[in-house]
Amino acid sequence: MYLILVIVAALAALGFAAYNFFFVKKLDEGTSAMKEIAAAIREGANAFINYEYKVLYLVVAVVAVIMAVVTSWESAAALVIGSIMSGCAGFVGMRIATYANVRVSNEARVTRKLGKTLQVAFRGGSVMGLCVAGFALLGLSIVFLIFGFGMGQLNAENFVSTTNWMGVSFVPFTMTMSGYALGCSIVAMFNRVGGGIYTKAADVGADLVGKVEAGIPEDDPRNPATIADNVGDNVGDVAGLGSDLLESYMGAISSAVILAFSLFTTNNVLSAGSITTAMLQSMFVYPVAFCSLGLIACVLGIGWLLMRKNVSDHPHKELNGATYVSAGLTLVLGLILTFIMFRGVDLSVVGFKLGWFSPWVGAALGLIAGVVIGMIAEYYTSADYKPTQAVAQASKEGPALTITQGLALGMKSCMAPCIILGLAIVLAHYVAGVYGVAMSAVGMLSFVAATVSVDTYGPISDNAGGIAEMSALDPEVREITDTLDSVGNTTAAIGKGFAIGSGSLAALALMISYLYAYNDPTTDLVLNIINPLTLAGAIIGAALPFLFSGMLIEAVAKAARKMVEEVRRQFKTIPGILEGKARPDYKTCISISTKGAIGEMKVPALLAIVVPVACGFIAGPEFVGGLIIGSTLCSIMIAIFTGNAGGAWDNGKKHIEQGGVEGAAKGDEVHAAAVVGDTVGDPLKDTVGPCLDIFIKIMSTVSLVAVAVFSKYNLFGLFF
Repeated sequence: MYLILVIVAALAALGFAAYNFFFVKKLDEGTSAMKEIAAAIREGANAFINYEYKVLYLVVAVVAVIMAVVTSWESAAALVIGSIMSGCAGFVGMRIATYANVRVSNEARVTRKLGKTLQVAFRGGSVMGLCVAGFALLGLSIVFLIFGFGMGQLNAENFVSTTNWMGVSFVPFTMTMSGYALGCSIVAMFNRVGGGIYTKAADVGADLVGKVEAGIPEDDPRNPATIADNVGDNVGDVAGLGSDLLESYMGAISSAVILAFSLFTTNNVLSAGSITTAMLQSMFVYPVAFCSLGLIACVLGIGWLLMRKNVSDHPHKELNGATYVSAGLTLVLGLILTFIMFRGVDLSVVGFKLGWFSPWVGAALGLIAGVVIGMIAEYYTSADYKPTQAVAQASKEGPALTITQGLALGMKSCMAPCIILGLAIVLAHYVAGVYGVAMSAVGMLSFVAATVSVDTYGPISDNAGGIAEMSALDPEVREITDTLDSVGNTTAAIGKGFAIGSGSLAALALMISYLYAYNDPTTDLVLNIINPLTLAGAIIGAALPFLFSGMLIEAVAKAARKMVEEVRRQFKTIPGILEGKARPDYKTCISISTKGAIGEMKVPALLAIVVPVACGFIAGPEFVGGLIIGSTLCSIMIAIFTGNAGGAWDNGKKHIEQGGVEGAAKGDEVHAAAVVGDTVGDPLKDTVGPCLDIFIKIMSTVSLVAVAVFSKYNLFGLFF
């Protein structure tokens, strides 16, 4: 019955996404100039995604073969299914973004109404949001149908460990689920890292030569890098974001399902089977059913904004409304589900302190924590509040103090979200044990369709403003798109805070599953931090996010340097380009970003996959456990710091442009200082921050899959 709910929710979301896709596509694109620019952006985005996916699926094929050999062919097949679902979500979301951008510009041009323009942008964003959750649950239902029921992995006799030809032991369905999650993770890593390098290489290159050196406006058609910059918004902030949160979504669900099996196995040994198979079935079905109801709630919440005739001219209020409706309905529907599934069952054996109510409380704590972390990110990055206003004011003293003030803001902003995360973890564990912690991650991500829809609206609005500028539309049109874009910067910062919060909870839940995977059921589930191996792993793990971040920033700098050289070359060698009499060579700049992004992303992306596996085969599972803990803790801080500092620099610049700083205006020295701050922040907030949550999740997922092998075969265990 519950599997039918999952399928219905997935198909309803994908059906609504398809309706919104074709609804947007039928809208008028506007003038011939607008159509030409939009076509160039679309062509560049398609070229990147096609080029990237060729490399991506070669990696998927290699990993699938290795997984089939060392674990099982079922887990390898699930990995391929996961990669296809995640790849489809990223591709469809990026496609609609390249259709929606010009239609948002045209809606503003024709109606001159902020509310109606908002609806078009949000409708485009909703396609990505609905596809993220829809494809994730569709793939999961396929895994359940084929491997769980069709091949009997969910039959009671298969709830215990099996041993493959290498002597590696694992529970069949949990390994299959891990494979599915890993497939989603690999796509997310490529889309986030590749897209992040692409978008910032183009953006930084365009800003340094166009705005700073040539003194021309942002998104000016005379800038050869401007089309590549707009393409980057789609490949990094749409396809990358969608794949990222789909991977978090699946990581949270998978960890809860795997934990249910781990608790069952341990209980069978220690308490003579006091957890019945019926209780186990309820526990592994519950997170999937909860997310299905959350997706239905998101369909209603998104529809609440899209189907209204009179939408106000306050985009932030309207977007928050859609999010809160989705979150509120998720909590209500989840409470009903919890009552139906767990009422009248003795749950004390699994540490549920509040009876049937316990898992819902864990989920609710995660959901509330996600909303609060989003509010904190808004406080630190919105120009409506003092922190970002202080960054804008600091620009009066030059770029050095602008950067200093932004760094201070980013560092201070780490404390409050970490307190919220810590409280959620402690309370969820108290109420429902380790299963409660996993459910808090599920709860935070249960309304992911709404949060991704709101987040994706941002780059669509940003692109719309660029098209308005390049098409020389009326300044009033640009004012409308700039208003939407400014709100989009805040929603993006909220989304990044939400992503790292959910990613850290998902990584923690996967970490618990990791410990269960190699520990004997009769031993305490403890990772001894003063064990020299574990401590060494934690120290090295804490350094890894810095190495990863440094590689990403260097990759952006290398690709941006090539972009800067190309833009300067065109300004010198193409007569009349700055006078608007000659057309720039946009395609060369797009090609530089595409090849630079794919070329530079390989080492950082492989770092997250290769390091935990290599360390596992050398030093064993305790070392890797420390590695994951160190990396996770350090990544949370860096991601919050970079996301909030970068968001504040960006919105501080826009605050100056909108007349928020007395005595300063667009184009003067104060604005130039703010532009430098924004340029420094760009690779931090749009490349480093978003990629770190992928980094910790893929390390956790890869470790969970590989620990069954390296806990048995490692050099340290061989010699000591």
